[in-house]
Amino acid sequence: MNATTGFVTQVGMAYEEAFEVAGDLGFDYVELMMDGPTERRHLDPGAVRARADECDIDLAVHLPFALDVGTPFEHVRNGAVRELRAAIETASEFGATKGVVHASSSAWKPAWNAEVIRSNVIDSVATLDEFAREREFEICVENIPGGWFSIQDFDRIFEETDASMTLDTGHARMDGLDSEGIAAFVGERGDRISHFHLNDTRLAEDEHLPFGAGTLDFGAILGALPDGWEGTLSLEVFTLDYGYIETSKEYLDELL
Repeated sequence: MNATTGFVTQVGMAYEEAFEVAGDLGFDYVELMMDGPTERRHLDPGAVRARADECDIDLAVHLPFALDVGTPFEHVRNGAVRELRAAIETASEFGATKGVVHASSSAWKPAWNAEVIRSNVIDSVATLDEFAREREFEICVENIPGGWFSIQDFDRIFEETDASMTLDTGHARMDGLDSEGIAAFVGERGDRISHFHLNDTRLAEDEHLPFGAGTLDFGAILGALPDGWEGTLSLEVFTLDYGYIETSKEYLDELL
């Protein structure tokens, strides 16, 4: 495995400090959350790139969370896609080459045919993937628990688009897969999984514990990847305490 490692910034983390910590701890990159205070309009691409260079790290991004790319309301859907395109352009400006996207919708399930919403999501993902590829940027679609494309439904995204996957391990656990089940999924589809959110948990909940503090068998999960896999591994820990990030990296480094 030739994976590179990083961590996802959280609300309340100043990116300047996060980049410095990442460099000091020996991470390869930071996955910058492009939402809230670090949404694209609040970022100076030149300053972001300069700070990353100072800290000798690369960049990935988590694109905005709650943009509805599957809504049946055309103008809302088109607006969501436009905003994601703009975020991709900003991320490309500061040198990021990979971005996580949520292929989801808040459409009211009792009122709308599921096929309509899923088809809209697929169309939006395909549009964004084409747009991103023109900029040498890779979008990685994340499995969202209980959504229109959970881990059980994800094969349709593989079949009908060329987009890569972000596999969130905690989300997969929430949708009923244990460590063995996640490893089996990875073993069958590892060639399309480009990115991981290493979300540790003790239960079928979205706990985002420090890596190694939960009960997921990451040795089995990552061991199921194809030989020579060259993707990215993001620690996604819900904390503002960088000590937990450091401890998580120590456990991850030991595992790798």
